[in-house]
Amino acid sequence: MNEIQTYIKKIVTKHHLSEGEAARAFQIIMSGGATPAQIASFITALTMKGETIDEITGAARSLRARSATIMAPTGTIDTCGTGGDQAGTLNISTAVAIVVAACGVPVAKHGNKAVSSRSGSADVLKELGINIEASPAIMQDCLNTHHLCFLYAPQFHQALRHIGPIRLELGFRTIFNLLGPLCSPANTSYHVLGVYDINLVDPIAHVLDRLGCKRAWVVHGYGGLEYGLDELTITGKSRVCEVDNGQFRTFDISPEDAGLPSSPLDSILGGSAHDNAKAMLALLKGASSPYRDIVLFNSAAALLVAGKVGDLTEGVVLAQDAIITGKALYTLQSLISCTHEAHS
Repeated sequence: MNEIQTYIKKIVTKHHLSEGEAARAFQIIMSGGATPAQIASFITALTMKGETIDEITGAARSLRARSATIMAPTGTIDTCGTGGDQAGTLNISTAVAIVVAACGVPVAKHGNKAVSSRSGSADVLKELGINIEASPAIMQDCLNTHHLCFLYAPQFHQALRHIGPIRLELGFRTIFNLLGPLCSPANTSYHVLGVYDINLVDPIAHVLDRLGCKRAWVVHGYGGLEYGLDELTITGKSRVCEVDNGQFRTFDISPEDAGLPSSPLDSILGGSAHDNAKAMLALLKGASSPYRDIVLFNSAAALLVAGKVGDLTEGVVLAQDAIITGKALYTLQSLISCTHEAHS
């Protein structure tokens, strides 16, 4: 029995891996030392058993060690979520990244093409004219100059390239849905990280803390929803676990806590990348809508986590100002131009 088989057997018999064992198992998987059948067996068994904080942390450390990186300014935040919430909303965290950057907070938006929805962050940004496959050097220039960049996951996580087809064949959410948001190529110390399951809120906050995160909100919107969102929702309550320099606090919030109205889910549902890009442009040009409300809500959270504002209401005012004054639209236009420049 080889090493990966030993780990598979341990998980199948409902025993947890230590952080070190998980890191080693994922090192084997990502370096090509396991067959497709072994990889599928390992991640299926892990999903059925349920991933522990140790296992997620070990896997994240292993992926981080094998990922390309960029140098981000101090205070950079990521608004990447897990995806996979099955709700099919408009692109929320992508719009949030643009608005927050327009407020002067550097944002390294990590993302990929759609998995469960019709339009992921990469899909809508490409539709808007951004060169999502611009080199890491160009993206770093964009971040330094315009406070915003988009880090397209496949460009930075080459170690996962042979795992994608296996995940697609399996057809269910696995630990790899969690690893992307935990492994920002910018090594950001600040996060607003949405998760697709309310039971992941506290564990993922503890994983972020172990990985050196200074401050984060791990969020899940559940009020008035069948499945829940990997965002703060405007349909009702959201669960939040805040990690702040090793201290944890779990609480629920509603849009009213930020001075915003509630709206039903169908008011924020999206469509194709073209439809979602059109809606985002309308938002950035100042159109009032429930879409703007949910973007303001999540932007306020990011501004609070980044230390730019003292409370959610102040964050909403600042984010709204960035839209009304045209700063947010200008930030998007600047990113589009920057990603098409040749790097000297």
